[in-house]
Amino acid sequence: MSSRVIVFLIPVVVIAIFWAMARAERRLAHDPTHKGFFERNGTVLGIVFIALVAFWTLFLVTLPYLYMVVESFHPKLPPTQRGGPDDVLTLEQYKSFFVTPTDGTWNTNHMGAFVFSIVASVLVTAFNFAFCYPLAYYMAQAGTAQKVRLIMLCLIVPYWVNEILRAFSLRLLLASKGLINQAMMGLGLTDKPVDFLAMDVGLYVGLSYAYLLVMIFPLYTAIESLDKNQIEAARDLGAPWWKIHRDVVIPYAKPGIASGCTMVFMLAAGSLAAPQFLGGPSTLWFTSIVYDFFFQAFNWPRGAAYAFILLAACIAFVMLMLRLFKVSLGETIK
Repeated sequence: MSSRVIVFLIPVVVIAIFWAMARAERRLAHDPTHKGFFERNGTVLGIVFIALVAFWTLFLVTLPYLYMVVESFHPKLPPTQRGGPDDVLTLEQYKSFFVTPTDGTWNTNHMGAFVFSIVASVLVTAFNFAFCYPLAYYMAQAGTAQKVRLIMLCLIVPYWVNEILRAFSLRLLLASKGLINQAMMGLGLTDKPVDFLAMDVGLYVGLSYAYLLVMIFPLYTAIESLDKNQIEAARDLGAPWWKIHRDVVIPYAKPGIASGCTMVFMLAAGSLAAPQFLGGPSTLWFTSIVYDFFFQAFNWPRGAAYAFILLAACIAFVMLMLRLFKVSLGETIK
């Protein structure tokens, strides 16, 4: 049986798992305090929920990723030769990430782009946390309801504009003849324009700005549920502000911190528009390489292998964040 055919049999396994879960829930029906799924939501709404979740899980998450993984273990072949004797499982696509297939030398170009993308995503995540944590704390614990609504409005309104348009507007602001350089030269701060794009300043600013809300909302939700009496008690005992945050607020908000950092990192590492618009001429983002393999070179197996390498790095980062903050995956999505 072809490995690609096996991928499409996966939904049967997933449906069987859901059926087993339903059977397990039915066995709990004798408990008068326990209501079944359809009792809680109704028959029509329950069927709609199951259909939407099944569609999303199978066709938008499970199958695409499984097909990508299987495709990464196949050679690049013309459509007429797919499934033939030359279509065998191989590790050549993964090997090409480390060694250039043409000359056998180390593929420093692609490995360097991968390392740069991961490091830059970590820096963007750290910057977003440093910026959003004080703001989220103010909104959740110190600000009045009117000020919180105003801040929320100021944060959300810019995101009514498409991400590509936001990236292009930042490029205009940070260009050599952009508003920021003109203002700096007009104030006498510089004698000549600063090339923010070549210095990757635009890249970091664009990625940080693009995923600001993804960080601030989990932080705000986690800190808002903290009892203010705990903070007041720490102040009454003479604890300075930095100890209050270190020993009270941050430990309590660990699920929100882990959730925000995880989402910002994964979105930044997988970003495509911002690096293309705001990256310098020598900046090579890893997702751009993946995009070129899929839509320029039409080398889907190699593109799938590179995409899976990036996915594995993101999963490793998620596991690291969960272990670092000592929280479970379920706690981060509450």
